[in-house]
Amino acid sequence: MEKIKVAIIGLGRSGRNIHIKQLSSDNRYQIVAACDVLADRRDRAKTELGCEVCADYHDLLKRNDIDLYVNATHSDTHYSITKELLAAGKSVVSEKPAAKLPEEVEDLIQTAKKSGSKFFAFYQQSRNAPYFVKAKEVADSGVLGRIVFVRVAFDGFSRRWDWQTVQRKVAGNLYNTGPHPMDQALLFLNYNGMPTVFCHMDRANSFGDAEDFVKVLLKAPERPLVEVDISSCSAYPDTTYTIQGTCGSLKGTMNHIDWKYFDPSKASKHELVITPMVDADNMPAYPAETLNWIEQSWDVPEEDSDLFNAINSRYYNLVYATLTTGADFPIKPEQAIQQLKVICECHRQNPFPVKY
Repeated sequence: MEKIKVAIIGLGRSGRNIHIKQLSSDNRYQIVAACDVLADRRDRAKTELGCEVCADYHDLLKRNDIDLYVNATHSDTHYSITKELLAAGKSVVSEKPAAKLPEEVEDLIQTAKKSGSKFFAFYQQSRNAPYFVKAKEVADSGVLGRIVFVRVAFDGFSRRWDWQTVQRKVAGNLYNTGPHPMDQALLFLNYNGMPTVFCHMDRANSFGDAEDFVKVLLKAPERPLVEVDISSCSAYPDTTYTIQGTCGSLKGTMNHIDWKYFDPSKASKHELVITPMVDADNMPAYPAETLNWIEQSWDVPEEDSDLFNAINSRYYNLVYATLTTGADFPIKPEQAIQQLKVICECHRQNPFPVKY
């Protein structure tokens, strides 16, 4: 079995708690180098992983034995560091967001093409989350009829006072959490162009100058209305997904999904009645019927009950296949361009003063 040798750049929450945690438990990968500006993080990585450590990622560019670089630095340095790595012919997984602007992602795509390196866009691991896969499967199956509305909500209640609340760090809910629900929303929308965007953002419990409440509406021709909620003000978070169609609906969380629908071929046939409706006793009536609902449900499988491991391992399964067999990586960097165009339009509609 071929081992992929990995360097982790940035040993903060994402670098340590996501990428190191996942890759150190996968015997197909070997973390051979780790980089951080903080000495205590380097010392911890050296002790725990037995790998080379450094304070400057440029030291890693001199090595020819590293197959994959993970850029888990602060969001405002994702673009510049990833570009330098790609230009040097290195394959890169970038944490989200890969860049602040869509044109920067286009630049990264072109840089990778010129150098022949692999650019794994940004870490869009929730696309393979079992709960999203199931909700999308039901919507695509047609049992709900024509989909008219989709809501994707990543809500909760939190007060934050770290760097991910500061605009100049390319932060706020839309850049931090937003890439996950926004990616899913755009897949539900299934539209290659730029959708019509309406967005309202607010700063409620953030100690920085970036937003922590986001509501986005997306619309495109002959597509459902899609809503994205990313709120840090919801002490009663409800469903992750709400889907409404002409034959039924779906609601669900990350652990449980319910949907019900009727078979239109077995439902009563009706014709439009414009004159006043009456019942059998010639009394005013309301058009009512009894539909034979079919109800189904889904619970996250036992093997996927550890959702963190499920979504991260699936992502790195795809990376491994791409690096070792040349398999097509299904998460296209071009999709990051569409996502960032929407995010930038949301910020254009909601300009907040930069304070820090």
